[in-house]
Amino acid sequence: MTKSILSFFIALFTIGLMAQNKTDYWQQHVDYTMDVDMDVDNFQYTGTQTLVYTNNSPDELKRVYFHLYFNAFQPDSEMDIRLQTIADPDGRMTTEEKKSRISTLSESEMGYLHPTSLTQDDKKVIFSEEGTVLVVDLASPIASGSKSTFNMSFNGQVPLQIRRSGRNNEEGVALSMSQWYPKLAEYDFEGWHADPYIAREFQGVWGDFDVKLTLDKNYTVGGTGYLQNPNEIGHGYETPGTKSKKQKGKTLTWHFKAPMVHDFMWAADPEYIHDIQKVPNGPVIHFLYKNDPKILENWKNLQPKTVEAMEFFNKNIGEYPYDQYSVIQGGDGGMEYAMSTLITGDREFGSLVGVMAHEMAHSWFQHILATNEAKHEWMDEGFTSFISKLCMSEIMDLDKDNPFEGTYKGYRNLALSGKEQPQTTHADRYDLNFAYGISAYSKGSIFLSQLGYVIGQDKLMETIRKYYADFKFKHPVPNDIKRVAEKVSGFELDWYLTDWTQTTNTIDYGIKEVAALDNNTKVTLERIGLMPMPLDILVVYNDDSRETLYAPLRMMRGEKENPYEGIERTVIKDWAWAYPTYDFVINKPISSIKAIVIDPSQLMADINLENNVWQAE
Repeated sequence: MTKSILSFFIALFTIGLMAQNKTDYWQQHVDYTMDVDMDVDNFQYTGTQTLVYTNNSPDELKRVYFHLYFNAFQPDSEMDIRLQTIADPDGRMTTEEKKSRISTLSESEMGYLHPTSLTQDDKKVIFSEEGTVLVVDLASPIASGSKSTFNMSFNGQVPLQIRRSGRNNEEGVALSMSQWYPKLAEYDFEGWHADPYIAREFQGVWGDFDVKLTLDKNYTVGGTGYLQNPNEIGHGYETPGTKSKKQKGKTLTWHFKAPMVHDFMWAADPEYIHDIQKVPNGPVIHFLYKNDPKILENWKNLQPKTVEAMEFFNKNIGEYPYDQYSVIQGGDGGMEYAMSTLITGDREFGSLVGVMAHEMAHSWFQHILATNEAKHEWMDEGFTSFISKLCMSEIMDLDKDNPFEGTYKGYRNLALSGKEQPQTTHADRYDLNFAYGISAYSKGSIFLSQLGYVIGQDKLMETIRKYYADFKFKHPVPNDIKRVAEKVSGFELDWYLTDWTQTTNTIDYGIKEVAALDNNTKVTLERIGLMPMPLDILVVYNDDSRETLYAPLRMMRGEKENPYEGIERTVIKDWAWAYPTYDFVINKPISSIKAIVIDPSQLMADINLENNVWQAE
């Protein structure tokens, strides 16, 4: 990594702190230095960690917490018990008989992560493991604005691949090393986020990582960070035109540095193929995948599509800020990490491109815009789903009038099931995986696609770009995206954020009556659901001519631009939410009208589409 790029990140962070001081926003900072030895025969590892913690909060801290995620993969852990008690457990984590796979792990198959020593500023501290959380009572409080250095030794065992992390996944990848190190929990304006690892998502502290990994020299490694010793390592990382020296001994030590990230993942396998692609005017993309004849063609064809996806996200969200990104076969499906992703690779080509696009989009919506995905999973997964569907539509030439049609169908299934919970529900507290999945992915995606209906598509994409520009390398919360949309559009949108994300209120508008009124036509609409919306109304006449009418929502305090190019629009009186019905007049006789349609775009998440259409008999 060049000095200029390092200077950029330092300057960026400094500017960020200055901005925080001016706006009362603050975030903590960590610097990790780790040295780890991995035994690939028994999948056990030892390591040391030096962590410099900068307390940018206004508070004095007397205790800190670390995540010990691998402890979840033990019989009788909270994750195990949750699998045994939830009505619809994750199929990847259960047997054909729906029995928890964690419950059957032997001592050599389970995971663990245990600190063996820990000091704070060279003083011993009291610490205790509580499942997947390490509780540390400090030797000395960490004052606001000060730093403290923690030195830790730890040992771990990589569990059999069950969820996200592990060894020997179903496609034979040896090591998928995510959530593998003692990770300091986040402390922010809400306090500590030391959530136990039960099933879902993660939150991390922004910082810099310096990591050395020592393991069998036949293994190729990829993941987070820039390799510092490529010509020593080889394995496809060496400078073009040079040949790496054959190293003595059975191991190699890989040295990675990663600036301004909040997680560190790596994967390793002795059969990885390592390919490299360069994005024009962008980063280098590394591809690591098994030398398996079944997947080779798809993985070669994936590479130009990955470049196209990177260019799409750069254009529609903002420039990817790192010099590198890695797409790595591993894990149990698809999961995003800093500067990289783990995806299963034995897929149909369309599925392979789709999982790549989704996980890459997370580089923006989670690994640069670092929302707390345990509390606001709909921002993380939903925004990613929205932008990746747009990406797939473009790079795969998908000819769909509405690329979100399936997303809306999924949401309606949830809304009408009686099993929906508000999106303010903590990710671990959903009663069903079914409810969590649709709420996070589908309803979260609709937050943006429907916002485009409310404020206009151009304003939506401007909102996304400004949101990225304003909050990259921070921890945005739901109000932040709402306020950006308000500033871009000029509309009041508190009602939208409140009803859509904090309640299970539904949208249901219907055409109640269409009647002749002298030589005109009177239309009566009704609001059946509790959530308010502005309305686009399409009128189709017998001669196939068309016009639209727009009923603004009074509490929105504004009118969007006409979204239907080439179709004349009339803005009618606004609709105040408390009134259950609304009348307007079409200045043509009813005999001339073929049909009237509420929301012809179908971007409004109305739960009953049947009452949105009136057709002449």
